[in-house]
Amino acid sequence: MDILATPEFWVAVSFFLFLGLVFYLGVHKKIGTALDARAAAISKEIDEARALREEAESVLADYRKKQGDAANEAQAIVDLASKEAEALATIAWASTWGRDLDAAVRAARESADCRALPIRLAISRDRAKN
Repeated sequence: MDILATPEFWVAVSFFLFLGLVFYLGVHKKIGTALDARAAAISKEIDEARALREEAESVLADYRKKQGDAANEAQAIVDLASKEAEALATIAWASTWGRDLDAAVRAARESADCRALPIRLAISRDRAKN
């Protein structure tokens, strides 16, 4: 059997000629360059995603802090309102039962740390006089 007459021989010859042409034209270098560029682009996207994630975590932490501060402030407002209500109830009780209103006002000021209490006390005094 003659080796030049077999199809397998010519397939092998054409395959090796194709590989030689590919290497001669530098296609392997172009493929490598394209793969390196793609890897660099993917690396850049990963770095951008990492930076965005860190920024998002920072913003989330900031909003959680603001939420905690708002909850604390709301609790402080509720506590202050409770103290003011207690002080005003003391004044109302004193004015209703004919007790000394000034003594009740002093007791209310001493028992509650109220910022708006002086304004409300003045209103209560005016109403008690009328």
